[in-house]
Amino acid sequence: MPMPDFAAPDPSALPLRLVTPEGLDGALADLPETARGWAVAQGFNAGAGAVLPLPDATGGLWGALVGLGDDKARARGRFVAGGAASKLPEGTYALDAATDPDLARETALGWLLESYRFDRYAKQAAPKARLVSPKGVDAERLRAIAAGEVLTRDLINTPASDMGPAELQAAAAALAERFGARMAVTTGEELLARNLPLIHAVGRAAAADRAPRLIDMRWGESGPTLTLVGKGVCFDTGGLNLKPGSSMGLMKKDMGGAATVLGLAQMIMALGLKLRLRVLIPAVENSVSADAFRPGDILASRKGLSVEVNNTDAEGRLVLADALAMGAEESPDLMISMATLTGAARVAVGPDLAPFYTDADADAAAISRGAAKAADPVWRMPFHAPYEAMIEPGIADLDNAPSGGMAGSITAALFLRRFAEPTRYAHFDIYGWNPKPAPARPKGGVGMGARALLEAMPDLLGLE
Repeated sequence: MPMPDFAAPDPSALPLRLVTPEGLDGALADLPETARGWAVAQGFNAGAGAVLPLPDATGGLWGALVGLGDDKARARGRFVAGGAASKLPEGTYALDAATDPDLARETALGWLLESYRFDRYAKQAAPKARLVSPKGVDAERLRAIAAGEVLTRDLINTPASDMGPAELQAAAAALAERFGARMAVTTGEELLARNLPLIHAVGRAAAADRAPRLIDMRWGESGPTLTLVGKGVCFDTGGLNLKPGSSMGLMKKDMGGAATVLGLAQMIMALGLKLRLRVLIPAVENSVSADAFRPGDILASRKGLSVEVNNTDAEGRLVLADALAMGAEESPDLMISMATLTGAARVAVGPDLAPFYTDADADAAAISRGAAKAADPVWRMPFHAPYEAMIEPGIADLDNAPSGGMAGSITAALFLRRFAEPTRYAHFDIYGWNPKPAPARPKGGVGMGARALLEAMPDLLGLE
């Protein structure tokens, strides 16, 4: 489908008014007589997501009302007004100039995101209602954010049959070419020669055309340094600790961390942020064959730490470990990893929140502020030092899957921090999937945390 965009400015655009229950009487009083009578006759009550097209005196379309709901409903939902894009009749609409600027921005972004359809395999009808970019809203920025989110969603939604390590590499290469970034790829046995043994171990059981690899993209010539590391497990069988079928069904999304950092990278490059960006993606398929790594194996890592494998289904932290160690060698100003890493995170916070870890209170505050502004909710989790002993098995330096099943997201984050040290570091344990349709977020792949980080970049890296 075409990239979601705003309509061109149009003086004849249809009025679109966002209404709360407490403001309903005033909103109705401002309508033309025919439209007001219709709204009253229809019993419009401005409930969250309610949409009412309004007639003019000739029976044509005058405009529309969109309900925002009461305070409780607004606290429970995001992009409520943006969701109207799929409910309104065809036409070009313009928000009332008096719309609150923050609400106008969220509505405009929500409108673009609501227009997304994954139509690679079957035609999907896109909304025919278009929105003029509201006055005072940075349309270029919202377009860049929406385009980055589209990239993330498309990558996650594509099944592993068409999104293996080679295809993920091709997607990164296309992005690099578009923005003039440089890219290098280390593949197969070369991983061992380049001292990336954990990436090789996890991916070596896959077919030859799905060989493991490390994708390394760089962009920018000046400014602070930012390294993004994304888990690119293009399909996860669980390895020899084979997942049951019910758990394997969504594993096309196990490269959601890679998809999210590529989407964020696209936003950063499209907006021309003054920084030096590096993106590292260990891309593998965790398969089963005679060459698969085994429970009980002790593996070497790039950093020199030995790792006992107690579960081959805890492979994401293994491939990230080598990539984080490589990233830390250049001492970037900030390194961030994003990964669909643990089921424990989903048990803790569900599918809608992106839990994140950082030792820096100022960074946590900046990310939380960015999340609130971007309608991209996050939740800080602790690097709880007393749990360090849980990832130290004695027979090796580290354990990839401590027994007991407690604090699974925290112990995974602590494992990753060992390889990121001493770099300033944040880790996001995302889900990357929206299980139920919601305004601006259809069922399927979804970015989590990227918009929050983009909003936080000025505070995180001192950008102007």
